[in-house]
Amino acid sequence: MAASETATAVAVPASVSASVSAPTNLPQHLNIVALETVFTGLPAITLPPPYTFSLTIYERTHPDQVGQRLKDADIAIVTTVLIQAAALDPAITPRLRMITAMVAGTDSIDLPLCRARGIRVLNAHGCNVDAVAEHAVGLYFACRRKMVPSMQQLHQNLWPERGTIIHSVLINGLAARSCRDETVAILGYGGVGQRVATLLKALGMNVIVAGRKGHDTAAESRVPFLEALKVASVVVLCCPLTDDTRNLLSTAEFAAIKEADCVVINVARGGVVDEGALLKALHSGQIGGAGVDVFAVEPAGPEVSPLLTPEVAASGLNLVVTPHTAWLGAQTKANQHRMLLENLQGFITGNMNPERIRA
Repeated sequence: MAASETATAVAVPASVSASVSAPTNLPQHLNIVALETVFTGLPAITLPPPYTFSLTIYERTHPDQVGQRLKDADIAIVTTVLIQAAALDPAITPRLRMITAMVAGTDSIDLPLCRARGIRVLNAHGCNVDAVAEHAVGLYFACRRKMVPSMQQLHQNLWPERGTIIHSVLINGLAARSCRDETVAILGYGGVGQRVATLLKALGMNVIVAGRKGHDTAAESRVPFLEALKVASVVVLCCPLTDDTRNLLSTAEFAAIKEADCVVINVARGGVVDEGALLKALHSGQIGGAGVDVFAVEPAGPEVSPLLTPEVAASGLNLVVTPHTAWLGAQTKANQHRMLLENLQGFITGNMNPERIRA
């Protein structure tokens, strides 16, 4: 679907913008392509005068279609579709000058190649902080109280058959801790990690922030990585997926966890946790439970994730899984729409929020 519009101005708060050179040789009429509106929809697009634009909207785009759909685009609007070398070849997308992501994560975009080509990449930094942090807290309670295994036993009619199923809420034989008895290690202390810390402290938990993996010492106010795992009864992952954080938790790290009822919550990216090692840690009792919103391969299913097989679903493990929906919320969508308009305005005028510049 395509539409042409006459541009109007949108104000960007001066307190959060940074002066960056406005793009040179930018056509006055811009071709904007939105590759996947299924997740967030679009606001009414506006550009500062005298710019006008044509807007082409796709509900979904397969990675193999990206290059063809962006071949005449000056600006791409994306969420999570892969924007990699094939689509970024100058022969394929010669006009492309900007990619604006309506999400916080940009690991699906080849940022080094965009920098090399001079393609500006902006994201929606912080758009989902509240929603993701609150989802993490929800996963924590579901795991700590073993809601999924006990619900499964109720559906199996085991309460009247056995007289009691209180054992179904014990974690490795231990009754649930109160919040004031929890020590939470947060891995990744950006916007989401800070918000999680605030919420969990308000519940009475002792919150520590882990330092970088592989460092024997940590910055002030942080606890060395392995030491944090050794004392934690809850581990919450809030870090981005990078070369340094890939498989941040794997076999050795799960072995370092000492609390038999420790629950691990991942609202970061699937690749920061080794899913096979996580499953083994649950089966062996090295950890007491896990709440997972993100997967190494998405869309996730039993063919690509060991956490989603029928055997795991029937096993009674204290595992809560959600389909990468922690970000979803009314305020998140409002933030995404506002930030998209600010990013478009900022790109054209050279006044961009520095927190959103990724390339």
